[in-house]
Amino acid sequence: MSGNLGGWTGLIVLVVVLLLFGAPKLPGLAKSLGQSLKIFKTEVRGDDDPKGSTTAGKGSDGPDAPTR
Repeated sequence: MSGNLGGWTGLIVLVVVLLLFGAPKLPGLAKSLGQSLKIFKTEVRGDDDPKGSTTAGKGSDGPDAPTR
C-alpha cells in the first residue's frame, strides 16, 4: 500500500495536515519533532556519558612500559 504513494497523495496529505494543525502551529510542531528525533537517536546510539565527560583519573595516560 505504501508503495503507491505518489505526488498527488503527498499533496493531499500536506493539505490535510495544514487543515488539522494550522499554518502558525507547523514550525513549533516541526521543532518538537526534530528535538524528539535527536533524543531518540542519542538513546539508540547508547550515549550514556553526558557531553563533557572525560576519562581523566581512570588510569594512566599512556601505554604500559614493557617489563624485562
